[in-house]
Amino acid sequence: MSAYRPNEHVAIRAADVGVKYNLRLGKKRTTFRETFVRRLRRGDRTDFWALRNVSFQVRQGESLGVIGPNGAGKSTLLQVLAGIILPSEGEVDVDGHVSSLLTLGVGFDQELSGIDNIRLAGAFMGLDHRLVEERLPWIVEYAELGQFIDVPIKTYSSGMRARLGFAIATSVEPDILLLDEVLATGDAAFREKSKLRVAELVTAAKAIVLVTHDMNWVTEYCNRAMLIEQGGIVLEGEPQEVVDLHQERSAKRREEQKAAGVFGAKAIAAATASPPASRR
Repeated sequence: MSAYRPNEHVAIRAADVGVKYNLRLGKKRTTFRETFVRRLRRGDRTDFWALRNVSFQVRQGESLGVIGPNGAGKSTLLQVLAGIILPSEGEVDVDGHVSSLLTLGVGFDQELSGIDNIRLAGAFMGLDHRLVEERLPWIVEYAELGQFIDVPIKTYSSGMRARLGFAIATSVEPDILLLDEVLATGDAAFREKSKLRVAELVTAAKAIVLVTHDMNWVTEYCNRAMLIEQGGIVLEGEPQEVVDLHQERSAKRREEQKAAGVFGAKAIAAATASPPASRR
């Protein structure tokens, strides 16, 4: 965890955050006896920690890149910061107006037009109606949807939804911006445009937390990075150092999986091989 400098404004402070899920919820219990026996078994664990003992800070003007393998808990962390998920333990303190784009299309009404969805999203974000109307032309121009801005969202491609969602999320210049892989969506021109927009927010002393698999973006545009694996922080610090460790550990996992696959294939081949013919 990086050192706290009291003269700088802390936008996000997470202290020992944990998110626990019960894997048995929703499963059918057959009999009382079976349930009782399962509870007596020491190895019968039903709790899964998506995050555990996660502590970090994000200051104003910082862009934090969160990286890690699939299923590491990165998106869960963003949902906690956005207030969508309450932590099972620990505390999160978010100081400032938050804008998030975590899952493309979430919050859009498929039957409404792009214009109407902009107004609807503004209401969900708690923005004053006059501010939404003031920013509406900028959002429409930035999204580059042309005449499609007046047709129902259900006719949009994923790339069109990405452009509209990103335009809405970044239109109000929030104090804190949370992004989940949005920069990997859309065409190359939009990706470059969105990167420039995020860079503008960084230079405007905003705090940004970005989940991405784009290591170039992390090293070029983020001033800090954090590697998460199995729900915990492995390393937090300089982007290049964190990216190097992530790539090293990812390569090691691929080699282990490859070796395990070869060993498994050989074992199956040996087990299914025909026995040698007996001599007469």
